[in-house]
Amino acid sequence: MPEFAFSVAGKVIEKLGSLAYQEISLTQNIASDLKKLQDTMSTVQAVLLDAEEKQATNHLLSVWLERLKVVFLDAMDVLDEFECEDLRRQVVKKYEGTSRKVCRFFSSSNSLAFRCKMGHRVKEIRERLDLIAKDRDQFQLEVRLDDNRVVYRETHSFVRDRDVIGRADDKQKIIDLLMLPNDNDNISVISIVGIGGLGKTRLAQWVYNDERVAKNFDPKIWVCVSEDFNVLKLAKEMLKLAGGGISEKMNLEEVQVRLRSILNEKRFFIVLDDVWNEDRNKWIDLKNLLIGGQGSKILVTTRSHKVALTMAPRLIHDMKGLPKNDCLLLFLRCAFNEREYEQYPNLVKIGEEIVKKCGGVPLAVKTLGSLLYSKTEERDWISTRENDIWKLKQKEDDILPALRLSYNKLPSYLKQCFAYCSLYPKDFRYYNVDLIQCWMANGLLEKSNKNSEELEDIGEKYLKELLSRSFFQEVNNEGNILWSFKMHDLLHDLSSYVAQNDYCLIQDTNKTNNFEKARHVSILDHKLSVDAAITLLKKLSNNMQTINFSFKYWPGDEGLGTNINETLVETCILRFKHLRLLNLRYSKLETLSSSIGTLKHLRYLNLSGNRNIKKLPDSICNLQNLETLILRDCEELEELPGDIRKMVSLRCFEITTRQTRLPTNGIGCMRSLRELFFSKCHKLECLPQGMKDLTALESLGISFCRKLNLMEGDDYPMRLRELTISGLPQLVSLPQWLKGSANTLQFLLIFGCENLAVLPEWLSDLSSLCKLQIHSCRKLSSLPEGMDHLTALRELQIVDCPELRRNCEREVGKDWGKMVKFTWEYK
Repeated sequence: MPEFAFSVAGKVIEKLGSLAYQEISLTQNIASDLKKLQDTMSTVQAVLLDAEEKQATNHLLSVWLERLKVVFLDAMDVLDEFECEDLRRQVVKKYEGTSRKVCRFFSSSNSLAFRCKMGHRVKEIRERLDLIAKDRDQFQLEVRLDDNRVVYRETHSFVRDRDVIGRADDKQKIIDLLMLPNDNDNISVISIVGIGGLGKTRLAQWVYNDERVAKNFDPKIWVCVSEDFNVLKLAKEMLKLAGGGISEKMNLEEVQVRLRSILNEKRFFIVLDDVWNEDRNKWIDLKNLLIGGQGSKILVTTRSHKVALTMAPRLIHDMKGLPKNDCLLLFLRCAFNEREYEQYPNLVKIGEEIVKKCGGVPLAVKTLGSLLYSKTEERDWISTRENDIWKLKQKEDDILPALRLSYNKLPSYLKQCFAYCSLYPKDFRYYNVDLIQCWMANGLLEKSNKNSEELEDIGEKYLKELLSRSFFQEVNNEGNILWSFKMHDLLHDLSSYVAQNDYCLIQDTNKTNNFEKARHVSILDHKLSVDAAITLLKKLSNNMQTINFSFKYWPGDEGLGTNINETLVETCILRFKHLRLLNLRYSKLETLSSSIGTLKHLRYLNLSGNRNIKKLPDSICNLQNLETLILRDCEELEELPGDIRKMVSLRCFEITTRQTRLPTNGIGCMRSLRELFFSKCHKLECLPQGMKDLTALESLGISFCRKLNLMEGDDYPMRLRELTISGLPQLVSLPQWLKGSANTLQFLLIFGCENLAVLPEWLSDLSSLCKLQIHSCRKLSSLPEGMDHLTALRELQIVDCPELRRNCEREVGKDWGKMVKFTWEYK
């Protein structure tokens, strides 16, 4: 969508301001053009927030924004080319010495050719931008400093019992909370949290009108807060509704005096509907005005857990979807008069399938039911069933506009991250590490100059922020770490809607259109032949940045990938020179084309599950910008390429290899590595040399390496945060080198180590350890002394360790005393 223009412009300006380009000896003309490009970009960016808001009602403005976005993205490619060249020169200089080859590489003719080519490209981008920028005056755009768009809504407090379907259990839970005595405060706050359209307001209305509330609270006040959390305005509204006279000229002092006098000693009940405010200071300022009698209650409805936590961290009611039968009843009420549906059993059957699309969200049910009101032709119902919700005509108060409001409130840096999720199929379980790596590969993670946060940590923050705003559901987590989650089908529809021209999921080529302009695609039509897939590739933009051919996590996955062979991959590599991400997981490739080395912009390459590949081309080592390389479950891979040390940007490396020993001057030279995983390296006898030099390494995983001996030597990483050890029959105790991470290790998982018989006494030295999991270590019988010294440990999990379980039995086991202070479980 054109509204991504602001975010992209910011990234281009940031790159333009970088000094890295000086390393490649820019000519004066190129430097001048880059400066002019930066100035024009900054001028245009100042009005983009205003343009993005107004484009919904101005088609010409929308077209102008689309043109701008295209030139911004092309500028990103050009600037990335400079960075690629700069890094390549550094790598050649470092690893190829003063050979004749290096001299040729740095020859004046070579440098001149590069500068000449890039000079033309920079000039062309600048001229295109200048031409488009001149048109902005016709739209009378204003400079805006932020992207907060205030939308005013109104709700009311009344609802009839017969207008509420389902939700009786939800209502009872809220009533029960209202009747509880307050803890240490006269007022307690209860929050109802859920995605837009789930029925939070309707539930609050039902509670508000319940006779038990009327008997226990007086006065009752209903305020629709919406997005403008103005303390004076809200206080005036409450004063008016509580029966106090007001005038527009009253200041906050006058309002608070009168409001407190009215509420004093009274057991009031206030509903704050549709709250978006995340500023705790504003909330405290308002709450300080609401001094009532003991047992007073405030009920809040919000889409955001972050808002709920800001207002009251304990009493939060998470609304779930409406049950299927209740949804069908609501749908039939909206689609028919009275019991008219009994005359159309075929339509009712189609209606049942339509209701499934709504995922238990009442507003979606009402939207689709109302669209079909008075329509009795089966073709109309089938069309509604077959189309995505965002393709159906909707009114302002229907489901898509309601959900879009949540999207509009996202910070600009999260909008593209949310849109990127549309590349995955519905009902897909996202994994945090993989999604963060994909965001990183496409430059969607914004690193602030004010701190030294790593991109992976920024990505984790982004995920948690989207979760707090109810964009994800069915979350699996470990302590404070998100592992996996799903997205509600309606929110997936929303992500598809906001990403229409940029991101495209192709699951059925017969039903897909408008993909020619996309720069990110997932081609997951498993019925598609290789020839048809190649034909499809040739219709895509040459500026493609993301191509997913598969989302399989194991061979049996169906419908999550297309047919892939060497010709298809070769076509992809030769056509799309600006690729940042290429996902080929669980295909049946026997070889990988040597042309892979030409994808100098590539940041992410996933070859996991390619069980037939025996060798990787040496040219893969030319991918100096590659950040993520996944070779997990490449079980026939004989060895890693010899020059792998040249992949200096690798941050995550997952390896399966048949080697007995890894090459020297290889992985140990990868100083950017943060995550390193060895899996099913059945012949591997020892880890690579130089591990101690991997000072950035934080996560190390070693699984199912039958011959690997971890007990010898001290050339191991020293500052790990996470360590996973599984399926290592050679392991009889924890290796001494782990003590080097005593002050940093936070998570330790030991799984399926059949000969692990004892845990060392120095385990208690792991002062930062927060979580310890021990699974399926059947010889392990006891915990070491000094467990009480693990002051940071909050969770201990013991699973399928019968001897250890017996000795840790509650109250009676000999090791029970070592465990009393922890939150723990065993199975």
